[in-house]
Amino acid sequence: MPYQPIENYGIIGNMRTAALVGLDGSIDWLCLPRFDSPSVFAAILDDKQGGRFRIAPTIASARQKQFYWPETNVLVTRFLHPDGIAEVIDFMPIPQPADECEHQIIRRVHVVAGELALRVECRPAFDYARAAHRTLPDNCGIRFEGPDLTLVLTTPITLRIEPNGGVVGEMTLHAGEERTFVLQVLQRGQKPCACPTPAGAAALFQRTVDYWQRWLRKCTYTGRWRDYVYRSALVLKLMTYEPTGAIIAAPTTSLPEGIGGVRNWDYRYTWIRDAAFTLYALLRIGFTEEAMHFQEWLRERWRHPDSHSDGPLQLMYGIDGCSELDEFELPHLEGYRGSQPVRIGNGAHGQLQLDIFGELMDAVYLYNKYANPISYDDWTRLRAMIDWVCDNWQRPDEGIWEVRGGRRDFVYSRVLCWVALDRGLRLAEKRSFPANRSRWLATRDAILEEVMTKGWNPRRKSFVQSYGAEALDASLLLMPLVFFTAPNDPRMLQTLDAIRTPHRLGGLALDGLVYRYDPREAPDGLPGEEGTFNMCTFWLIEALTRAGRTDPKLLDEARLRFEQMLGYANHLGLYAEQTGPSGEALGNFPQAFTHLGLISAAFNLDRALSGKW
Repeated sequence: MPYQPIENYGIIGNMRTAALVGLDGSIDWLCLPRFDSPSVFAAILDDKQGGRFRIAPTIASARQKQFYWPETNVLVTRFLHPDGIAEVIDFMPIPQPADECEHQIIRRVHVVAGELALRVECRPAFDYARAAHRTLPDNCGIRFEGPDLTLVLTTPITLRIEPNGGVVGEMTLHAGEERTFVLQVLQRGQKPCACPTPAGAAALFQRTVDYWQRWLRKCTYTGRWRDYVYRSALVLKLMTYEPTGAIIAAPTTSLPEGIGGVRNWDYRYTWIRDAAFTLYALLRIGFTEEAMHFQEWLRERWRHPDSHSDGPLQLMYGIDGCSELDEFELPHLEGYRGSQPVRIGNGAHGQLQLDIFGELMDAVYLYNKYANPISYDDWTRLRAMIDWVCDNWQRPDEGIWEVRGGRRDFVYSRVLCWVALDRGLRLAEKRSFPANRSRWLATRDAILEEVMTKGWNPRRKSFVQSYGAEALDASLLLMPLVFFTAPNDPRMLQTLDAIRTPHRLGGLALDGLVYRYDPREAPDGLPGEEGTFNMCTFWLIEALTRAGRTDPKLLDEARLRFEQMLGYANHLGLYAEQTGPSGEALGNFPQAFTHLGLISAAFNLDRALSGKW
């Protein structure tokens, strides 16, 4: 099969962009110079024309293993064969002000034992394989000149230029021998960087290892699942766009939620929805500086509202705050294993999603409580936003899952409008800020009464996705997490029972995993099916953990489900957005939302098991 399974990839990056490296030694995804820039390697979306940079043994039968250098984002791919053992160490140095070249991918190849012949193939495909390029000899090795970017490959071996504009070559290394390949990026108008040397690459390796290990020492989590929390924290840091503090949902686009289906979206943006989850997870494990940096990005959104929806904020923005995220299809690309269309941009940015205001205010509340007090000027803008929620909370919207089948009265949206008002009231009280308290309080109470009346289905004995419907929705697992209900409220316990009923019997559970909803019961305007939603599984674990305060059996179940969920991570501890029926990764990869959920669930479950409620 030409396509690697999604779970076969590791990720490296420099907090400007990121690359996916397969178990087969191939870099199959890389956008330059930013996460949201056009790709230069995209074999994961089109094996033939997408472009790749592969270093691997010529012997196809070599076994493959992959791991991270301890407590870093430096990736090691190991090839094992009776003739020898080879390693490819991949990393991207973190840019420093004095660096001559901002973007570099360094691939250090060495043979540990025996001898192995290895093949090197570098075939860029600029602008999502839409733009031609020139391939020329360079004093450093090989130069690939694209329309806006030039890639310079420093190579210690002779590479021949192929008709398709790529280069290939072979080398045989014996035990103890090493070769270093460096891919440098030159943007239009940038002067050529000096040719890197093996000694310089070795120094950058040590600098990169030191950076990640030093950063991770700030983590305060010391609980039962430290290794998994550490890896999740490293992934989140890797998906941070350092110049602004934004954290992308995932570094990829159009990896399918169902193989061969059309549910393929661009996730290289930052969702307002993720704000509260992000701040909570980062603050809980000691990364206050990162939380503050993300809050700065968030603050710019409410300070300078720029929305293409019919609300004061849109649900997602570009990593630099850009609000224009028009969606296009790339019909010339085959798509991962034939999953079309391949999309860039995200048309959901123009939807109305009322839940984002609750998630925003929850994030502000947490930031004010655990990091820094917010200013009066910030409060005046937030106050106006809460007043808007008072005027608009009864409007139908597209909901948290960005359905494309029309607006509805989603229960989760109403719950998060309640959160917006509740956190606004708490902030006003705590900081003695001026506010229309009586109106906010009355509206908050009205929302709760309405949800309890219209959002509860007596026949189903559960809260449901939307008013008048019978479909379940895993987002309702957040009701006790945002303090809308008590975790042991009888209605919430019945909702837990309904959701964790096996899918074949009408629930949302599949072997410990959780679907976000059932499209057959709740049509979302799109054909096809999808996998279980990893974040929802962690929400269920948290809901069980909190309910376990009064029922130890539920706490035991939460622990079992958490351990089961850890088993669905890939060999590096990474998660995609979804998990398929055979345990395969589906959707964009790796997924920040999932790793945020892991951190939160691990933190709270560990406290509960230790009796530290």
